[in-house]
Amino acid sequence: MKITLLNGRPFDYQAFCGFPIKVITSAKAKRLTLRIDEKIHLPILTLPRRCSVAKAKEFLALHRDWIINMMGRLPRAQTFCSGDEIIFFGETYRIIHCPQNRYTVLVNNTLQISGDSEFLHRRTIDFLKKQTLNRLTDMTLQKAASIEKKVSSVTIKDTKSRWGSCSTLGNINYNWRICMAPPEVIDYLVCHEVSHLKHPNHSSAFWQCVEKLCPHYQAHRLWLKKHGRSLYKYI
Repeated sequence: MKITLLNGRPFDYQAFCGFPIKVITSAKAKRLTLRIDEKIHLPILTLPRRCSVAKAKEFLALHRDWIINMMGRLPRAQTFCSGDEIIFFGETYRIIHCPQNRYTVLVNNTLQISGDSEFLHRRTIDFLKKQTLNRLTDMTLQKAASIEKKVSSVTIKDTKSRWGSCSTLGNINYNWRICMAPPEVIDYLVCHEVSHLKHPNHSSAFWQCVEKLCPHYQAHRLWLKKHGRSLYKYI
């Protein structure tokens, strides 16, 4: 990525690093920062507005090994293809391209994707999102009723780092990729967000509520921390 300097000359950060990198200049940033965007599989360098190129280069050189190490831990980005096997709410399905079909359907442990092959990846994601919304809505409403709370809405999103969220208005959001996690982990996430309807914080009372809904939540929470990154392998 090239940044135009004050002298009008462009500086190519990607060429300097030797790998792709996204550079952001922020008026709010007080210091240089680095993070790995797991969704787009790129390191993100944020620069304060008046940061010199020399300082940025020094910072990148100092953290180059860290970037390479962290990028190496990311799962290889993939697209859904015919023949792939995926886990959906604990069940294994094989993706099959069926251009003759009018709709995308789940049949006998196969996910049959309709339409042209060039749209198979997008159609697969669209189908998984729709089915995930239906299932998580039912689970969320049931869990909320068990603690005598009401849900305003349930939404599926493609967030970069959060698996779920609950607003003070009772709106609950889930990351669609959670559908590929083990069922007990999905259940924990629902219990976590529903508990926020009662406790909009992470107090001891909140965790007691989570434990009441999901007695072994700690193991499932740990799974998500250790293996959640693997659910981002499909871009």
